Amino acid sequence: MIVRFGFVAMSLLLENASPSRTMTYTNFAKLPDREAAIRRLEQIAKDNLHNTLRILRHATENDIRLHRLTSKIIPLATHNGLADWNPYPELQSAFTEVGEYVQKTGIRVSFHPDHFCVFSTPRPEVLINSEKDLDYHVRMIEAMGLPETVKNNIHIGGAYGDKVVAGERFVQQFGALAPRLRNRVTLENDDKTFNVVETLEAAEAVGVPMVLDIHHHDVNDGGISRDELSGKLWQRILDTWKREADRLGWDSVQGADALPPKIHASSPKSESERRSHADGVEARPLLRFLQEIAGSTSRVDCMLEAKHKDAALLKLMEDMKELEALGEGVRVIDGGSIEVL
Repeated sequence: MIVRFGFVAMSLLLENASPSRTMTYTNFAKLPDREAAIRRLEQIAKDNLHNTLRILRHATENDIRLHRLTSKIIPLATHNGLADWNPYPELQSAFTEVGEYVQKTGIRVSFHPDHFCVFSTPRPEVLINSEKDLDYHVRMIEAMGLPETVKNNIHIGGAYGDKVVAGERFVQQFGALAPRLRNRVTLENDDKTFNVVETLEAAEAVGVPMVLDIHHHDVNDGGISRDELSGKLWQRILDTWKREADRLGWDSVQGADALPPKIHASSPKSESERRSHADGVEARPLLRFLQEIAGSTSRVDCMLEAKHKDAALLKLMEDMKELEALGEGVRVIDGGSIEVL
């Protein structure tokens, strides 16, 4: 099984390469010339897209073929005070440049809308804002000219006092979204509320692939054993990806190559802060899980959610080389991928 690793949003190794510079609405409103203020926002977004491209180049130069883009590319994009602003025409050439690089190199990219994108909410105004936020992410992908393999990963949301009802509400409200939004989503188990089984049932109900977060499972396992997770439940998770490949008109080989199942991995910061992410990712526990699922699929993409971003990924690859030298059933292919033997 081939495993590609990726990192999230920004680089700790590149200088002056933030892809998420911003401006607060308070500062925007203080500027006397609104048109000049909007041009300032657009320039910040152009700089963010330029740095996004730098990060993608940095990734591919290090054999990293998986990356989560920052959600903060366009400052104030969904703010109600700028509802009349359409930034996309001015930013189109910069978005196109990023999209063309993604397609040329084959690096797999995605977004992860923030925690306030919740479709289990009972509040109409929160639902409206959640749809607006998801639409913002989809519009960025569309501006890049990227296919429906590029997804936005979200959680179900809160329980609001009754998790069963909240889950049913998610299915109803998510299902009412336009297809261009629904078809750009994956669903991930969270670390406090909706566990693997509950998230999987929702993903199956709305017809989207599920992203398994193994750290979230460790702190919110719902009584599910690791054997059950890597056995029947993992097979059902794989089936959500196979159904997506079928929807896109691919056979099993095309689907495995173009849209491998994705997982998230991280390590706890400490015993007392088990939900928080550590600076790096421990190689041996991650490899152990990968070995448990190795016979089920030819490829898996693994997003590392570590505080040290790309530096953590490169450190993990060094640790994997040490495990390879010890005969631990792994072969390092290049700077960003391994083969689990």
